[in-house]
Amino acid sequence: MEIVNMHNAKSRLSELVKKVLAGEKIIISKNNEPVVELVAFKKEDIKRKPGILKGKIWSSEDCWETDQEIIKAVEESEIFPE
Repeated sequence: MEIVNMHNAKSRLSELVKKVLAGEKIIISKNNEPVVELVAFKKEDIKRKPGILKGKIWSSEDCWETDQEIIKAVEESEIFPE
């Protein structure tokens, strides 16, 4: 275990990260008091659960129909010439 003061940790961060990844324990202190432990990040695998939203999503019968005002606006727009 290595205890490093805050200022020293700032200037040696890359070195300290390598040590943590190699399995060493690093404690960062402030005013000679331990405040944090530098630890390696462990990515958690998220288990997918098919069907978890079944029955929770609702859509209206006409949700995929395009509003006639929108069709007219696009067809008559100067941005989309024929």
